[in-house]
Amino acid sequence: MAMNAMPKARSGRKPRPKPPLDEARLQDMALAYVARFATSAARLEAYLARKLRERGWEGKGAPDLAALSARFDELGYIDDESFARAKAGGLLRRGYGSRRIAQALSAAGIAEDLRDAARPDARAARLAALALARRRRLGPFAAAGEPVADPDERRKRREKQIAALIRAGHEFALARAVIDADSIASAEAWAESEED
Repeated sequence: MAMNAMPKARSGRKPRPKPPLDEARLQDMALAYVARFATSAARLEAYLARKLRERGWEGKGAPDLAALSARFDELGYIDDESFARAKAGGLLRRGYGSRRIAQALSAAGIAEDLRDAARPDARAARLAALALARRRRLGPFAAAGEPVADPDERRKRREKQIAALIRAGHEFALARAVIDADSIASAEAWAESEED
């Protein structure tokens, strides 16, 4: 047995509470947060509000979190439009649909006009649905060794696959088109087409 194998005993002392925030500490905390995470103005304000609740405030007057986040926006430390584009692009690449993207951007506090600007076009939505079907092995991407002879079982499987795409934020017509594709090649041709 190694010499250091024994667990260390705790001294029983509680950690010292962190000091309350003042203007300088609040700015340092905000700067550290935006340096570490890509974030929106609303998320930054929510983070700072949580830290204020946890640690308290010893500055003069109430802190103006909106002004601090506006200042960071002016300096280019946060940018809701860039955040919305990046978040939407990442969700699209993972196969999520426009409804799920809008929900994620809304939860991040992105304004409605920026959410609308980040909404994928019809072709991007088809490619996202196809990406999810490929990743989850749905529709034409299902394993070839899984043919189902029973019509009821085949219908149930189709309904489950369509439901999975709808839960991921895709429209019903889009989900049905991906799942009902005859082959991978026809699904890919449909997704790449220029139709709206």
